[in-house]
Amino acid sequence: MQKSLSVYDSDGSTFAPLVVIELVSETKEEAIAWLLNRVRDKQQDGGAELLVEQLTPGAQGTEKDNPNVYVVGASWQRLLYGAEDVGLFKEFNDGSMRGFTYANKHNFKEFQGDGDGFLSMAECQYIIKHELDNLRAKDEAHVPGYPKMKLYPGKSVIRRMQSKGILVQVFPLHEKEELKRLSFSWFKKIKLSFQPLDDIRHYFGEGMALYFGFLEYFTLALIPMALIGIPYYLFDWEDYDKFTVFAGFNLVWCTVILELWKRLSASLAYGWGTLSRKKAFEEPRPGFHGVLGVNPVTGRAEPLYSNAKRQLRIYLVSVPFVLLCLYLSLYVMMIYFDMEGWALMIHDEEPTFWTGLLLFIPSIIYAVVIEIMNLIYRYAAEFLTGWENHRLESTFQNHLVLKVLVFNFFNCFASLFYIAFVMQDMVLLRQSLATLLITSQILNQIMEAFLPYWLQRRRNKKAHKRMIKTMEDKELPLSEQVKLEADMSTYLGTFDDYLELFLLFGYVSLFSCVYPLAAVLVVLNNVTEVYSDAFKMCKVFKRPFSEPAANIGVWQLAFEAMSVIAVVTNCALIGMSPKVKSYFPESETQLILWVVGFEHFLLASKFILTFVIPDVPKHIQIKLSRLEFESLEALKKRVKHFGKDKLQNLG
Repeated sequence: MQKSLSVYDSDGSTFAPLVVIELVSETKEEAIAWLLNRVRDKQQDGGAELLVEQLTPGAQGTEKDNPNVYVVGASWQRLLYGAEDVGLFKEFNDGSMRGFTYANKHNFKEFQGDGDGFLSMAECQYIIKHELDNLRAKDEAHVPGYPKMKLYPGKSVIRRMQSKGILVQVFPLHEKEELKRLSFSWFKKIKLSFQPLDDIRHYFGEGMALYFGFLEYFTLALIPMALIGIPYYLFDWEDYDKFTVFAGFNLVWCTVILELWKRLSASLAYGWGTLSRKKAFEEPRPGFHGVLGVNPVTGRAEPLYSNAKRQLRIYLVSVPFVLLCLYLSLYVMMIYFDMEGWALMIHDEEPTFWTGLLLFIPSIIYAVVIEIMNLIYRYAAEFLTGWENHRLESTFQNHLVLKVLVFNFFNCFASLFYIAFVMQDMVLLRQSLATLLITSQILNQIMEAFLPYWLQRRRNKKAHKRMIKTMEDKELPLSEQVKLEADMSTYLGTFDDYLELFLLFGYVSLFSCVYPLAAVLVVLNNVTEVYSDAFKMCKVFKRPFSEPAANIGVWQLAFEAMSVIAVVTNCALIGMSPKVKSYFPESETQLILWVVGFEHFLLASKFILTFVIPDVPKHIQIKLSRLEFESLEALKKRVKHFGKDKLQNLG
């Protein structure tokens, strides 16, 4: 917890500032007073029962500074009750992970005294965010001072004010000493060791820790592929027949590593208390709109939107738009092949060093164009998915991921499939794969870490200097720290990070038998990715709210789908090998049937392997079953005890 900085609430009690709320500078006074009262009110009165105070400008404050910035905290007792409300799992005295309850607090392993230090700062900030998000309108018809900003019972106040632009941002504060320690063990000291996943989880939450855990695991899993690929590259470069063994290894590798990751992520999630945690009831997205009605589950008034209208928008607008984008991508790809043919013609007419270099120019230009198209399409997909008006954030994310994955897959890999199976030019395939892979890695590193950092410096050089001082030794006043962090870029989640890993996995699993160094390049990229991602989380972006997660979600399905496509691709490449073709000199139909049969056998083996390897390790399954049994026994005793009391009262 951030004890060095504290503020006084209106009742005179001190509290550690955990979360910042920023309203627009011209917000009406009555709206501010109403919101603050709702934040402070007792829970039984419909409030959040949190501590909140206006941030007083420091010595360096100017007239341009926004006066409507507030810091939020809570008493320890309130946070402990909140931990029970959100369903946090903590380690029990017997070593098992159990849902925290305030009445049973002293039976949890690390609970001492009044519970100070029992919850991490990230958990406290998550609890406060949960309480703010669940601050609901009672009998107010509109936000005070804003007659057009309608409210109705059960509507989330914070979400409403965010969607209407009154509330600028809500973000958690950094804890400087803890951040400094994490930075040192994570990326400041270059060393060959595992990442401090527990420390990352403690500071940024389980969702972020699982991403970095997957990045580390994926990198380590690539090492066998890289070690086998180097001798293939050095000694058997032009002998594609010998790559059939490498392709076979590739097929087993991409299945096994994904199944083992499920087990590892289950072990991590169990240790962090998120594996058996029940998912909270999802509230409507801030941007969701519709006709006012009643939710049949909660009984609250909320917008309702016809599913038929949404389906019409998806199938009559979104699907044709995606198909149009795929057509444009195909058109750009054909332009690339024309450029490739032009460069090859010039080189064949007069082979020189410069014309040799010219052969790589079309691939480099195409790789850059692919990244630009992916970026533009991402914004279009976000707009379109928002326009579809999905009620839940999870549904919105699933539709967005599907749109982005389909386009990115086609845009990045269509040219490689065309070269491999239409042109059947393995030399060009190897050259294109290498160029696309290297160029995309360089561009991703620039776009993800260095560009945001450079823009941050240009936007506010003075703030950057203060940030460097703060991250190292000197401690800024609270007002300066809040001002500094409020101006930092907002982290938009792990979507783009997982998407990058998904595409890299595709480059390795689909065509690495043709270019065995692909795994080596991806390992090198991932090593630098760890440091660049860690750097941007600690130095470039605002601290994100922690998000409980038991796995990597929809991305697990995406990687498994890619591994299925890899089976088909590698089997086809094996079938194209001259050595394999020599076994079927008279009948190409027999070759095709043999390849298809072999591919079906491998797919069947893959799915059998998926069932054979349990997703959750045996010892964790036993612990979860024991906990479920004890919960049922405790419930039976409670029901039996309640029944006896009722009979005595009747007697």
